[in-house]
Amino acid sequence: MLFNSAVFLFAFLPVTYLVFWWLRTKDARYLWLTLTGYVFYGYWDARFCLLMAFSTLVSYTAGLGFLRWKSGARRRACLVVPIVVDLLLLGFFKYFNFALDSTVSIARLFGAEVSPPHLNIVLPVGISFYTFHTITYIVDCYRGVITPTRSLFEFSTYVSLFSQLVAGPIVRFRQIEADLENIGTASRTRWLATGVQFFIVGLVEKVVVADSLAAFVDPALANYGALSTAGAWLAMLGYTFQLYFDFSGYSTMAVGLGYLFGLRIPQNFNSPYKALDPSDFWRRWHISLSSVLRDYLYIPLGGNRHGELKAYRNLMLTMLLGGLWHGASWTFVAWGAYHGLLLSAYRRFEKPWDSLAPVARRGIMFVAVLIGWVFFRSTSFEMAAHLLRVMFVPSPGALVPQWHLALFAVIAAGWWALGGPNAFEVGNPDRPRRRIVLAAAFGASLAIILGARSSPFLYFQF
Repeated sequence: MLFNSAVFLFAFLPVTYLVFWWLRTKDARYLWLTLTGYVFYGYWDARFCLLMAFSTLVSYTAGLGFLRWKSGARRRACLVVPIVVDLLLLGFFKYFNFALDSTVSIARLFGAEVSPPHLNIVLPVGISFYTFHTITYIVDCYRGVITPTRSLFEFSTYVSLFSQLVAGPIVRFRQIEADLENIGTASRTRWLATGVQFFIVGLVEKVVVADSLAAFVDPALANYGALSTAGAWLAMLGYTFQLYFDFSGYSTMAVGLGYLFGLRIPQNFNSPYKALDPSDFWRRWHISLSSVLRDYLYIPLGGNRHGELKAYRNLMLTMLLGGLWHGASWTFVAWGAYHGLLLSAYRRFEKPWDSLAPVARRGIMFVAVLIGWVFFRSTSFEMAAHLLRVMFVPSPGALVPQWHLALFAVIAAGWWALGGPNAFEVGNPDRPRRRIVLAAAFGASLAIILGARSSPFLYFQF
């Protein structure tokens, strides 16, 4: 089920909202949000609800173990076993065929011919996100950062919360623990206007901006071999803004939906293309993922506490795994390595870089990020190499389809991403003029949704 679909907007959301606020007890609301989360998830493939339920039960049981055992081997087992189970499930569904194909390729380099069976594995939507939810919960329980919940329904609500289930943000239990505990006495009207504003802004980001860019980006990159230098740059600029507004749109809608149910989901994007350096970019882009990688991988590896060389090693390992998390492809690994190199270079040359004018730093950083998106978007290294060659070596060829409209769309999206406010900077939703603008924006989005087939969010595949 998609946030930008008629069935969600006119059936699922109204029913879920009305019944939730009709229920009066905390446990009843937990049960309802859990049930609706599984309905929302099962709309794609009901079989995978069992997988999510299994992961939930394993992690919940481990949490109870932390309450019982304060030290010793059993407590360590409560940490290790659920994480191993979660990672094995994620590894099988997401990376088994990738590992198999990579092994075959390596074997062929050494002259060995192997033909293992290729399993027809369907990737469960959202498994990368809810796996991180359960793992961060287990680690925080073990560290004593949070007290494990005794309520199965509270924990299952956290894991299966439909607003952030399939594409994030990666919400840590401690970030919404207080709101979950007080959900039985939450006020329906306290954050209603804020939630509606976030949801509409996110809907506009996705339906009006991202999907308009996709109309020319997708066909252009599907025939990337025919693009000229101007066409390649226009296509990649379009994709740079398409990816941002698509994912930011989803995250913003998730925040809005959280507010509608009394849950404050944290910000996931903070105008990332305004970043002045690589570190600043990762403080602004996919904030929930970058903070998880920092707190649960980079810092445990040693962070920057053991000298420069180990700091560079830890940065590279963190970003390599961050790239692999996005998808089972070496192009994602290359994208992660690229950002690891950017972060390492900034660490080494921070002072001279920071002495440059802000406009120069922002401009260079934007181009650097755009180059990285070439690897992220490409389905092969051949595609990435061709696009980069055409972009930086003047080449004849075609422009993107309807290039006049495409250019206008890129300029408009660029203005918003580089100069306009993000959803958290829009301001007070209670002003009458803003309500009129939001109503008009919602009406325009609905017209587009009803007039065309709803498009999935890009991060569903990651």
